[in-house]
Amino acid sequence: MHLARFPRVFLAHLPTPLERLDRLSAALGGPEIWIKRDDCTGMSTGGNKTRKLEFLMAEALAEGADMVMTQGATQSNHARQTAAFAAKLGLACQVLLEDRTGYQDPDYTQNGNVLLDHLHGATTELHPGGNDMVAAMTAAAEAERAKGRRVYVIPGGGSNPTGALGYVNCALELLAQVNDRGLVIDRLVTATGSSGTQAGLVAGMCALNAGIPVLGIGTRAPKEKQEQMVYDLACKTAEKLGCPGVVRREDVVADTGYVGAGYGLPREDTLEAIRMFAELEGILLDPVYSGKGAAGLIDWCRSGRFKQGERVVFLHTGGSVGLFAYKGALARG
Repeated sequence: MHLARFPRVFLAHLPTPLERLDRLSAALGGPEIWIKRDDCTGMSTGGNKTRKLEFLMAEALAEGADMVMTQGATQSNHARQTAAFAAKLGLACQVLLEDRTGYQDPDYTQNGNVLLDHLHGATTELHPGGNDMVAAMTAAAEAERAKGRRVYVIPGGGSNPTGALGYVNCALELLAQVNDRGLVIDRLVTATGSSGTQAGLVAGMCALNAGIPVLGIGTRAPKEKQEQMVYDLACKTAEKLGCPGVVRREDVVADTGYVGAGYGLPREDTLEAIRMFAELEGILLDPVYSGKGAAGLIDWCRSGRFKQGERVVFLHTGGSVGLFAYKGALARG
């Protein structure tokens, strides 16, 4: 795959480490667990959106934008990383934040990612939960264009074919790492929400004929909706790569049994996963994405769906800044 054909700003710290989790593997007594550390991508503490934004922000610059606009939940990791990219590249940044949890604790509304959004110089606009955020962002962008701004709009999570190229590149990077070490990988597991990370991985693995199944652990949508979003985007990404048809419907699998009450609302197994990774491996997860993804990983190990002797890679999507917004939930847990 010739990804150099696509505009890109090289700001991420790549390749991210691939590490074996010996203590977690021993505690779960099942497969050999490895972690792909995409919490180490750089740009305002890193996370999975940094890979996507390398391609998205390059496209914004190529189109002559002087402002980027995006949307997400109050504690959006994507918003924080977008604001950091905008600061680095000298662009204005406006973020529309949707209240998807109803939390009014000041730690949630002002700390964590929100604090960093503002520290990077982004302006934020608050919206109630259930709002049509696509329509709101379209209106906001038009209002800025009427003032003379050249606005580049980034979808929530950076999840479109351009953004998904970041995780096509991650698939290529991961394969190089495991090939260099002589590692056979049985499964790749990651949290999946707006669908760009899983879609990019699926498109990349299929285009490379890697034979590594990708399991997405859902953080928001029901199974049918989540899988359809991932499949649709993976197909569009493959088309962008010039290899249409390589992704089959059966290549997209999501387990949405760990969502709980809703997006951004951690369950007890989310909090347990956060504590296990912190206490056993010194790795920080977040309560919205990576914590729920890890809860799914742990349950699949305990239930025997991952077998003894298998080798499983967990892709860490980052987000530990969000821990500071969930102090109360973590204390209760």
